[in-house]
Amino acid sequence: SYFGDKSSCVENANTLNLTSSSSVRGLNSTCIGKTPLSSGRSGCRSHTPLMGYSVTSSSAVSAHTVASVIVAVVEGRGLARGEVGMASIDLKNPEMVLSQFADNTTYAKVITKLKILTPLEIIMSNTACDAGNTTKLFSLITEHFKNVTFTTVQRKYFNETKGLEYIEQLCASEFSTIFMEVQSKYYCLAAAAALLKYVEFIQNAVYAPKSLKVRFQGSEKTAMIDSSSAQNLELVINNRDSRNGHTLLGVLNYTKTPGGSRRLRSNILEPLVDAETINTRLDCVQELLQDEELFFGLQGVISKFLDTEQLLSVLVQIPKQDTVKTAESKITNLIYLKHTLELVEPLKAALRSCNAQLLKAYYNSLEDARFGIILEKITSVINDDTRYTKGCLSMRTQKCYAVKPNINEFLDIARRTYTEIVDDIAGMITQLAEKYSLPMKTSFSSARGFFIQMNADCSTLPNGQLPSEFTKITKIKNTYSFTSADLIKMNERCQESLREIYHMTYLIVCKLLNEIYEHIHCLYKLSDIVSMLDMLLSFAHACTLSDYVRPEFTDTLAIKQGWHPILEKIAMEKPVSNNTYLTEGNNFVIITGPNMSGKSTYLKQIALCQIMAQIGSYVPAEYCSFRIAEQIFTRIGMDDDIETNASTFMKEMKEITYIIQNANDKSLIIIDELGRGTSAEEGIGICYAACEYLLNLKAFTLFATHFLELCHIDALYPNVENYHFEVQHVRSSAGNKEKIAYTYTLSKGYTEEKNYGLKAAEVSSLPSSIILDAKEITSHIAKQILHRQKSTPEMMKQRAAYQLAMRLVQTARNSRLDPDSLRVYLKALKKKYEASCPTPREDDEQQ
Repeated sequence: SYFGDKSSCVENANTLNLTSSSSVRGLNSTCIGKTPLSSGRSGCRSHTPLMGYSVTSSSAVSAHTVASVIVAVVEGRGLARGEVGMASIDLKNPEMVLSQFADNTTYAKVITKLKILTPLEIIMSNTACDAGNTTKLFSLITEHFKNVTFTTVQRKYFNETKGLEYIEQLCASEFSTIFMEVQSKYYCLAAAAALLKYVEFIQNAVYAPKSLKVRFQGSEKTAMIDSSSAQNLELVINNRDSRNGHTLLGVLNYTKTPGGSRRLRSNILEPLVDAETINTRLDCVQELLQDEELFFGLQGVISKFLDTEQLLSVLVQIPKQDTVKTAESKITNLIYLKHTLELVEPLKAALRSCNAQLLKAYYNSLEDARFGIILEKITSVINDDTRYTKGCLSMRTQKCYAVKPNINEFLDIARRTYTEIVDDIAGMITQLAEKYSLPMKTSFSSARGFFIQMNADCSTLPNGQLPSEFTKITKIKNTYSFTSADLIKMNERCQESLREIYHMTYLIVCKLLNEIYEHIHCLYKLSDIVSMLDMLLSFAHACTLSDYVRPEFTDTLAIKQGWHPILEKIAMEKPVSNNTYLTEGNNFVIITGPNMSGKSTYLKQIALCQIMAQIGSYVPAEYCSFRIAEQIFTRIGMDDDIETNASTFMKEMKEITYIIQNANDKSLIIIDELGRGTSAEEGIGICYAACEYLLNLKAFTLFATHFLELCHIDALYPNVENYHFEVQHVRSSAGNKEKIAYTYTLSKGYTEEKNYGLKAAEVSSLPSSIILDAKEITSHIAKQILHRQKSTPEMMKQRAAYQLAMRLVQTARNSRLDPDSLRVYLKALKKKYEASCPTPREDDEQQ
């Protein structure tokens, strides 16, 4: 072992008792030495050891196709129930993330965090699923993650003392401040102990001492978006087709590296809440947009990086067994490391003349002398022209000749032997081509080794067949692939020679890694820089394709002519844009309008713009200002909500209950079509009660409804504003039928389109007498309701005074007007106030 004692960090892993979740369900399949994969819940299959992985330049788009995160979850018992500790580690990234928090009985925070992690496997204590005593947390997690493997381990492995020991042994010195953060967080330490024990067991490898990045992730640093809201808004997955890119991630994802794509996804699901950090990112995006040379220069360098996080993960693990596969993997990844380090200087050069604070900080970080030290040590052993290349034969050649000559005499002899065999193979195939007068050529694949390939029409072959000495013949169109007995033997000799080369190269690589290991932690910094720059470049790229603007952060949500970013991508043109304005004094907006007028799209648009602003992206609008939202809740009406059934109604109630239990003054709440799963009377009652509860908060709330009775709540609450989506009535050329034309334009006040059902009845085949009766009854009921809900002059005065006061407060906080313009604005406010107050004569008339 080139990293020290392999057994220093783990006990004997075979003592673990592992049970798949299927045993909990009565299948009694206990896995000893194996773990169940998510693809087979009732069976037990081995994990593919990470040591066999090699870092590839897989596209950023496919970075999330395979889950690779393992999470351990543990909950306190007795009085500590509800206190949850979590630890997670990505098998492709040597970073352990710890979190501990108090959750309520719905365990919304746990479910949300797990949804963001998209785990391959979840580990819990066996006491969480004891027969007849299954905990609520275990039941909820298994219910929400049906396609994820569950493994239970004995409770004794959830040991906080052991967890702290693990962190002291494994945490890289640069992240040692983690001790201060977690030493009293017993549940996340317990989860860490079980997780590390389990990962080392399934990977058949241990993490090298002082090699892991460990961080504590507090929920207060990011906004919370529950999994239901993330689904409603189609943040990372399209609801109609999971392979479809019509999501917010799809709109913004122009990343070039897997790490950049992962960072973008996690940021969308957990936006920032610190305005200073967000503005630091926005400064970078602004500079990238203004400096074309910087943008293309950085993008060119970033696109050459491989998956740095996965490279790190492989380098810091010590295999418990040395095999040909692990040897080849280490050699490959040393070449990738050389390739990565050679990009540091070009990256520095691209950042050298930057002005943004964050870009300057990244440039200074790249000045770290350790990058040069590692590269110098590598190039003292590895050939200068050895580099990452595409193509399996080309990469095999790079690995064979990676080590410089004259370092190991036996290695040089083995490589000469290998070269002779390869030359003999090429010569033999040339002779066969001449012998049979056929256009044969040498080909190679990782599965078959060297084989013969030929493009020829069947009619040109003797009797339409290849000579009998050729075997394993396959044909695709006019391309033949085949081999011969002699070629198979030569391939075996070639493989034997390769094994010798890899073994001797591996020994040299291990010695080299042992020398550079103390400096390797600078790669964590590099990985972070590359993924962040990739994401910021992606934001800038998205801006160049549409007219996005930089958001501001105030105490107001103000969007001038904003539009829906995903709809723009689908329609390939700019959708209808609308304004939005919410303040502390007007924090509750009721939106009405007929079906299909644009209510749901508008509501989603506001939430998406808020998220884009809080991750540091520009926003689709002419101007925008946002108040930082600590939580974003959405309750969006789906097509099936139109049906009146118990299951829909219960779903509605669960969603609104969750919002009411978790919302606070800093929330953004979006509710669409609440109460449609029950009768009109009950629906109005539930909506009214929910509105009154939310009105007591300072949260920004947008509430779309078909219940026009709700619009009159503004008479009681001056912080309520009514808006509606306009429609136009167009008569057909014959003049006997009327159609509704949707403008998708938002206007102040509530909709005049009160009787959607009657208008639908008019164009149907219902008898005219029934329609007339219906109109008369509807008109009579509407007059009664209007009379009861009419505002008194005193209420109108109070509302006008309240709105004036709120506008004055907003002006005092945020105005940038010069004195003359401010005077004009204040006079206009006074005039508006006077116009809103009824005159004494109007008072008498109303009385």
